[in-house]
Amino acid sequence: MSRNRLATLAQYLRPYKKDVILGTLSLAIVNAVGVYIPLQIREAIDELQVTFEYREVLFFAGSIFALASVMWLIRVASRVYLFGLGRQVEYDLKQRIFDHLLTLETGYFSSTTSGDLINRATSDVDSIRRMLGFAVLSLLNIIFAYALTIPVLVSIDVRLTLLAMSVYPIMFGVVWFFSGRMRKEQADVQEDLSRISDLIQEDMSGIAPIKIYGQELNERDAFALTNSSLLRSNLALARTRTILFPLLQGLAAASLLILMGFGAGRIADGVLDVGGLVAMIIYIDRLVFPTALLGFTLTVFQRGQVSLDRVEAIFEREPEISDVPDALELPLDRVRGEIQVRELTYAFPQTDEDAADEARNALDGLTLEIQPGETVAIVGPIGSGKSTFASAIPHILNIDPGQLFLDGLDITQIRLNDLRRAIAYVPQDSFLFGTSVGNNIRYGDPEASQDAIREAAKTAQIHTEILNFPQQYETIVGERGITLSGGQRQRTALARALLLDAPILILDDALSSVDNQTATDILRNLSGGTRKKTVLFVSHQLSAAATADRIVVLDRGRAVQVGNHDELLVDADGLYFALWNEHKLEAMLA
Repeated sequence: MSRNRLATLAQYLRPYKKDVILGTLSLAIVNAVGVYIPLQIREAIDELQVTFEYREVLFFAGSIFALASVMWLIRVASRVYLFGLGRQVEYDLKQRIFDHLLTLETGYFSSTTSGDLINRATSDVDSIRRMLGFAVLSLLNIIFAYALTIPVLVSIDVRLTLLAMSVYPIMFGVVWFFSGRMRKEQADVQEDLSRISDLIQEDMSGIAPIKIYGQELNERDAFALTNSSLLRSNLALARTRTILFPLLQGLAAASLLILMGFGAGRIADGVLDVGGLVAMIIYIDRLVFPTALLGFTLTVFQRGQVSLDRVEAIFEREPEISDVPDALELPLDRVRGEIQVRELTYAFPQTDEDAADEARNALDGLTLEIQPGETVAIVGPIGSGKSTFASAIPHILNIDPGQLFLDGLDITQIRLNDLRRAIAYVPQDSFLFGTSVGNNIRYGDPEASQDAIREAAKTAQIHTEILNFPQQYETIVGERGITLSGGQRQRTALARALLLDAPILILDDALSSVDNQTATDILRNLSGGTRKKTVLFVSHQLSAAATADRIVVLDRGRAVQVGNHDELLVDADGLYFALWNEHKLEAMLA
């Protein structure tokens, strides 16, 4: 294992230094007692050969029984300490992984599949637990067994010890030969496990389109292909283990045959007594099990090393968006809602696949000012940068400093928590949790009263429909809100945002599944109230956008027109005029 991995494991174990010490000490005592018991047996055999008395038999039997009992109790303690370490580290790692994932930007989850992350947080963490529990216990036991047993063996008969131990270099050579192969095979298993987790999760989430398009057979074939790959990887690893373990066991047992064969001759020559040979047989037998177990221990270590690298890869991924040193505080009661945009430019990171394509900025020098309490509609053709602009304001995108300001403060310098508390952001893909409608609405404020939930639902034009649900606000919406229509999901998500009563509300095409009249009514409701919000309404529904105080028309990342509905229609050559005519034509055809 590399020094980096050892340092990482040491870091995991540092909080439990006391348990490590107690577990290691217990295991050392167990092995020390285990070394002493054969010496007692040797003494008993030698003395009873000279004068056999029943009293002495009882004495030796009692003392050996007492030592074995003490050894058993301390062994239990060592296992409790060392296996408990693995469980503690497992708990810590899962918590650390979850906490760290929450700090990462949304783009990370677009490039990393959730199935792979789940596999790392479960299967890989479990492998690390086994490595720090069982494998560490086994390796310590091997070290203590060899360190304490071999000197005693040598003191009894050097020549016989060397003969009995002659196969052990071969044994360690076999282990070394198979180690690299097993590490690669274990890595293949872990990767295949991640792929199969991805496929299961994706298909369970997309079960509706699978059935609608009758693709059960294709999905079954895709799963069979992935499952077959996992089977091949597991069989390859199993074949290696099947070769390695019996080979180690055979080599370890061969040392016993050598010992007994040559030991009989040493007794005949008068060099060794019977008690000494019996003690040596017990000692060699004590080494056979941990040495034979070395192959399995190695497997656990190889798997643990692979899993350790996969888990550490998550921790090595630093969040691209985080609080800068000395980040500015922005109390919620001081937020006015003024947004200033100065030459805002942003391009999405290119992947290797599209690196050869011509790069184009999603936002290209966008300049704009939005006054506190103003309702501004953002419209434009597909790909004009509307959603990119909406995502930049709550600092979801990693924009450069000096381009976007809230109440005169650079948003990249404001504490993220303060910034996002001031902004209620509703994306087009309205994610709902698999709980009740009421719990989804109160998600941002778990202590919200039922009256506040109802008011938010009424403003979002969903209250009446909720009352028609089987359990009304206690109705379970299912995973990702699957039991609701698209429009119901969007309005439930809008109610969730409205409940927060944030000074700024951003609707990123969040009413695309709602009819034009309902969307218009919702927008009018948002423009009123005692605390008038700054509302950014990104939409293709121009009839709703027409009610806004101002309309910003984007094209290729730039604001090409700004004004209210009537002002923009005056310019017959403008983009808004063309978009409005398309909207009227679609309305007529509908």
